[in-house]
Amino acid sequence: MRVLCYDCFSGISGDMNLGAMLDLGIKESFLIRELKKLNLKGWKLTAVKEQRHGITGTKVTVIQTSQEKDNRHLAEIENIINSSGLDKKTKDLSIRIFKKLAEAEALVHNTTPDRVHFHEVGAIDSIIDIVGAAICYNALNVDKVLVSGIELGGGFIKCEHGKLPVPAPATAELIRGMAVKKGGVDFEATTPTGAAILSVIGTHFGDNFRFIPEKTGYGTGQRDHPNVPNLLRVFLGNADEARTGHDALLIECNIDDMNPEFFEHLSGKLFESGASDVFISGTLMKKGRPGNILRVICETGSEERLKDIIFRESTTTGIRTFTFRKDTLVRKFESLKTEYGTITIKRSFHKGREVSCKPEFEEIRKIAIEKDLPVKEVYNSIMALLTPDGEQPVTINKRKR
Repeated sequence: MRVLCYDCFSGISGDMNLGAMLDLGIKESFLIRELKKLNLKGWKLTAVKEQRHGITGTKVTVIQTSQEKDNRHLAEIENIINSSGLDKKTKDLSIRIFKKLAEAEALVHNTTPDRVHFHEVGAIDSIIDIVGAAICYNALNVDKVLVSGIELGGGFIKCEHGKLPVPAPATAELIRGMAVKKGGVDFEATTPTGAAILSVIGTHFGDNFRFIPEKTGYGTGQRDHPNVPNLLRVFLGNADEARTGHDALLIECNIDDMNPEFFEHLSGKLFESGASDVFISGTLMKKGRPGNILRVICETGSEERLKDIIFRESTTTGIRTFTFRKDTLVRKFESLKTEYGTITIKRSFHKGREVSCKPEFEEIRKIAIEKDLPVKEVYNSIMALLTPDGEQPVTINKRKR
């Protein structure tokens, strides 16, 4: 299982993240080529090696080469991304990060995300930072993103609205549910852009991770600090697949007075924010009222932001949280060439032995709709092609998850 681990001992910003990605092995030429698909003029990206406390990292700077609009609404930024030549996965991830920022700013300013007027974040360098983060993340093709305790910094910052305490108000909203620390340095160590990136791609937050590092990258901050190296450290590696059991959390609550049509929206928000599973079962409440129990399975470190969603999006007045042991099968995802095109299949293993193999249903369903075929016909045709792992299915892009 491929993992990316952020060690944010000196915080994170958009440019530090890009520097760490290049230091990890993403090609500068590839990143610039993809960013040019935005069709934005008036910028260039430089990447140089610099040291902080004797550690060499990559320092990325986005330079504005001509006068460019730096105040944009979310709709304008979405239009730039959607009309670009970027692939759909990169467009979707970039917009998710910007939406997170808009939601945080909207909470701070008591307005709605569509009315938020981005200032610093709407500038061209922030667009490059966020879209660049999406490009690099998708290029690495990882299964999990682990995020250590994030240093926020200290002191005050100057922005459009005057002098504000660190962390900036938008950053304070974005770090909900994350493990953080404060005061390690006397400047803004974690910016809203850096916090937004982690809030979207991060899957596990804390300091007790188990993985096998393979590569290490360092992103260099713009300033130097006498006491702490201003660096973002990122590891690329593998999770220990032999350790299939671990502690997880179960969050549940009773709901008996909510429009059932709201459950689909609530479930979607929970999955987007890192829930491993969401399910709802019927029950009989006090005074004979029919109701539902909402249950959410998640990893330790993500519970607070999931609870926030439940309280905001449902009518429950109380939540229960339990720790339990979760044992899972080792899974491998493969791409199989078929008469319908390339299909993703999932193989599951217990103690090294394959116990199940099946295609991803959503892909089957999409093919059935596009070709006006019964779902069962497409499904059965694909199942007839599958063979036990180790024989000879025609596969490409084989990866573990």
